[in-house]
Amino acid sequence: MPPRTGHRPRPPLDPATLNELALAYVGRFATSRSKLASYLQRKLRERGWHAPEPADPAAIAERLASLGYVDDAAFAVAKARALTGRGYGARRVGQALYAAGIDDEDGGEARALAQDERVEAALRMARRRRIGPFADAPLDPARREKALAAMLRAGHSFTLARAIVDLLPADPIDHISLSDLR
Repeated sequence: MPPRTGHRPRPPLDPATLNELALAYVGRFATSRSKLASYLQRKLRERGWHAPEPADPAAIAERLASLGYVDDAAFAVAKARALTGRGYGARRVGQALYAAGIDDEDGGEARALAQDERVEAALRMARRRRIGPFADAPLDPARREKALAAMLRAGHSFTLARAIVDLLPADPIDHISLSDLR
């Protein structure tokens, strides 16, 4: 990244400054070890390194995790709650956890939460997008296909999405039968 015109270039990072950046980042953002290490690596590319020993962003992330400042499992559960609360499905939650560098062990509880909340999340999305029982009028075939595609992009299973999209406005919602769908 070229230096900004009219400004002094920022000095290269040293171990103390890199640690300060890491602490400031975890103080401001909920993060995972992988995201923290990526952030520190980006800062090193932008500003350079000025120390005899090589920089180790992964070690800094691990140290902060051992101190309890970074908790991948708690981050994963919070991410899963946020996404299902906004109407996203289990597949989308899994993609977000993968992108955040959450491994299977730390993401297990979050994936289970997303699976448990899959029907409620799909209904939240349907309510927000006025799909199925929340629509003002029955959907024409083109709008029905668009609604089904939106549900699939949001990470819901095909069978659950189709069942919700096929419900007519003001139809009663049978949570038990929807829960049985995979």
